[in-house]
Amino acid sequence: MHRFEHLKPDIKRHFFSWIPILAFVLLFLLFMNGVNSIEETTQSKQLESLRTAITRSVTQCYAVEGFYPSSLDYLVAHYGITYDSDMFLVDYEYYGNNLFPEITILRKQK
Repeated sequence: MHRFEHLKPDIKRHFFSWIPILAFVLLFLLFMNGVNSIEETTQSKQLESLRTAITRSVTQCYAVEGFYPSSLDYLVAHYGITYDSDMFLVDYEYYGNNLFPEITILRKQK
């Protein structure tokens, strides 16, 4: 008659023993999602900061020297532009002394 009664407590005990493990895995996944979100936001801010710095340096060069810089290397050498070339690709298209250059900045994929 009582041959199935001993299974109920075992199932409950096993279920409750997995709850801390599942909670830890869930919290770990949420933490990793937060870290990835912060990393994405930081890289977006770095991209905008680089774009602003290059644009300001190009404008300053034109205001001080009377011409737009012919290359990105000129900005690096004379205006202190630094960036992580492993993270960003900067395309600098020079059209002439009196035409604002076309600047494209892309984030490289990992």
